[in-house]
Amino acid sequence: MASVKTLLEGAVDYAGLFPPAALSMPEAIINYATYRNSNYNWMLGRFVVQAARLDEFSQIAGDFVSRDAANAWQVSVIASDDLYDTIKRIQEFNAAYGPGIICDTVEIKGLNAGLIENAANSMPGDVTAYFELDLDENLGDLISTLSLTGQRAKIRTGGLTPESFPSTHDIIRFVRACMAADVPFKATAGLHHPIRCFKPLTYESDAPSGTMHGFLNLFLMTGFAREGYRPALLEELMEDEFEEVFKFEEQAIKWRDEFVLQTRQIELLREKGIQSFGSCSFDEPVSELQALGVL
Repeated sequence: MASVKTLLEGAVDYAGLFPPAALSMPEAIINYATYRNSNYNWMLGRFVVQAARLDEFSQIAGDFVSRDAANAWQVSVIASDDLYDTIKRIQEFNAAYGPGIICDTVEIKGLNAGLIENAANSMPGDVTAYFELDLDENLGDLISTLSLTGQRAKIRTGGLTPESFPSTHDIIRFVRACMAADVPFKATAGLHHPIRCFKPLTYESDAPSGTMHGFLNLFLMTGFAREGYRPALLEELMEDEFEEVFKFEEQAIKWRDEFVLQTRQIELLREKGIQSFGSCSFDEPVSELQALGVL
């Protein structure tokens, strides 16, 4: 359906190198190449790799990539503590391997306003930066700095332990602040499942279990936040675990039948709101969306 395509096109940044999957570089690259040739390649976003592993990535990925810019692999780089070294690595990588592979986004820990401002001034024009923000008392000031410098935000929505999952209240506060300041954002960690659920947090047999946020909950909440819905309603949406209340039509998505996002509103939540989410699995989101009848 057009509504699903608009909502989820390019939404899943593949982070197979990172926990809980923690695959080897060859495994992750082969997976990504396979996903690019699958029926659901339209959902696939960037390959996520640490700056320190760019050389390793290029040695293996070169066997799978053409020099065709129209079919380029897009890469998001997790910056090291030395941002200027990261930028240098990205520029050298793009000069050597473009246009077949292009590092066009970088993800940076946004510790303070000064770091954001310095990074924004140093960022090459063809690289988009996302700054990961802590959900503390400085959040509003840092999002204001991102807005003033034309940068983007990043939120961590989970991890390997129950304590690493932020509260619904804090996620909504982050999203509403981004929408008010016109700052697009991405999310990462803990979003393997479409609908909020209680499940094991890793793939180990003795893994701890916890409540995991759903990526459909998050995407739709962002859309309703853009439309100015009250925080209490957004919280109900984020915490809804009943799949039957989410209905997908050709030109609209409904929640509880009475709350509707039309095609143009879905387009705006992707253009101006959430850009993508990082996941160490691509198969899991696809298979669960199939089980829900969304795909």
